[in-house]
Amino acid sequence: MTSTAPTGRTASIPDPARAQVQAQTRILRVLVASQIFSGAGLAAGVTVGALLARDILGSTGLAGLPSALFTAGSALAAIGVGRISQARGRRPGLASGYLTGAIGSAGVITAAVLDNPVLLFAALFVYGAGSATNLQARYAGADLAAPGHRARSVSTVLVATTLGGVAGPNLAVPTGNLAESLGIPHLAGLFLLSGLAYALAALVLALWLRPDPLLLARTLAETKKAEATVGTAPTDATDTGERRGGVVLGALVMVLTQLVMVAIMTMTPVHMHDHGHGTAASGLVIAIHIGAMYLPSPLTGRLVDRYGGMKIAAASGATLLAAGILAAAAPGDSVPLLALALALLGLGWNFGLVAGTAIITDTVPLATRAKTQGLVDVSIAIAGATGGITSGVMVAATSYPALALTGGVLSLALLPAVAATAYRR
Repeated sequence: MTSTAPTGRTASIPDPARAQVQAQTRILRVLVASQIFSGAGLAAGVTVGALLARDILGSTGLAGLPSALFTAGSALAAIGVGRISQARGRRPGLASGYLTGAIGSAGVITAAVLDNPVLLFAALFVYGAGSATNLQARYAGADLAAPGHRARSVSTVLVATTLGGVAGPNLAVPTGNLAESLGIPHLAGLFLLSGLAYALAALVLALWLRPDPLLLARTLAETKKAEATVGTAPTDATDTGERRGGVVLGALVMVLTQLVMVAIMTMTPVHMHDHGHGTAASGLVIAIHIGAMYLPSPLTGRLVDRYGGMKIAAASGATLLAAGILAAAAPGDSVPLLALALALLGLGWNFGLVAGTAIITDTVPLATRAKTQGLVDVSIAIAGATGGITSGVMVAATSYPALALTGGVLSLALLPAVAATAYRR
């Protein structure tokens, strides 16, 4: 019997692989847009948080407390964002996290106007949700990526933070002038920017992060499993012991890099202020630091995909050591040397974050991925809080060079951890 199908028309057969690539491209574009805004929001607490606290408290010893508070707040937010993402997808999880960060920014501004340290610390804790969400967004970039391109997808999301992150600190003076014209203390001006930036990031994700990358990845994985007729469907990890070892190593890499980076970074503006530098100079150094944290991400992603996460994790430890030594040796009046030290600090953090994220994503199955990633980021946030609060105490008791050198030496702990994991494999 002859077919009666019309000529000149071919039935459209959906190509799951092509659809996945198209969805990943769209998702990365939306994430990039949101990260540009969130990078600007992130910069406020880093640049002026310690200085604002010192002005209100009149003490350097607790100048590291703001960093500790918003990183502690990011720990709680990481749990919330991870659980919401696990249950409902990345879009509601990330959007709610950024919105919370915007609310915290408004609280910081109110506290500065009222000169109320209790409200300031509570608001900084809430503000930390933006920082946690900024980091969680990198996982969304890897949900639909092919295994050999996950690190590059993570790096694409991270590098988008550079534009806002570098521009934000350099707006400290104009936003401060704007704040003063509105009757707000000068140092709180950057939090006007952060509140607006976090709100815009939440709006971008809520409106355009469709399809949801995590939910689509689960659907595709279930489809592949159902269609498998021989053997078992591919999984994210082949052995429970390997999976556990990967989670531990990935978490350790990111925890140590965060601890060292936050401790040194937090006290650098205070150190510079004590040597006669103004907000513009410290803002420039922090901008260079944030640029180094995110701008090398595409190269780092390619290196991780090519050579593996463990080798780049080892490179992270060596780079952080160099940063600590240079920061300790740099004269307090030398902006170029401090900027170079902070650039190395950011680069070492970037190596550790991209490598650790890739290791975690490669070893955790989709069924528990968002929840596990959230718990790992809790550890990262706690490490940041520890680095922030102890940095001020240590500088008050010893000196900034002692803090920087201690952080650099501590980063060497990454090397035996990587070697031990490689030996077990």
